Amino acid sequence: MFNKISRILVAITFTTAMLLLAGCPTRTTIADIDRDPGHFAGKDVTIGGRVSDSFGALGNGVFQIDDGTGRMWVYSQNYGVPGNGSNVSVTGRIEQGFSFGGRSFGVILRETSRRH
Repeated sequence: MFNKISRILVAITFTTAMLLLAGCPTRTTIADIDRDPGHFAGKDVTIGGRVSDSFGALGNGVFQIDDGTGRMWVYSQNYGVPGNGSNVSVTGRIEQGFSFGGRSFGVILRETSRRH
């Protein structure tokens, strides 16, 4: 009886872990995105690193993340803009040819969620 309960608990734990991991996008390096932005266009990706530059107002703006392999601008709408030097992990969609505040950005990540 105990052995059967143990197997059921292991199966439930394994299934739960797989469902949780399937919902989390894996972290992508900025260098990988820069090498082939078309491959990532329109897809959810997660990048993380240190904020190296930022500007914005009223909850909207852009900030640049440096992950050690490269730098990428992130467009934040309603998430606020983190301060320079902050470590963040950001999930969003890759877009090309983006303008904000009179500046043009080639490839950006449009933020959909963030963790500090």
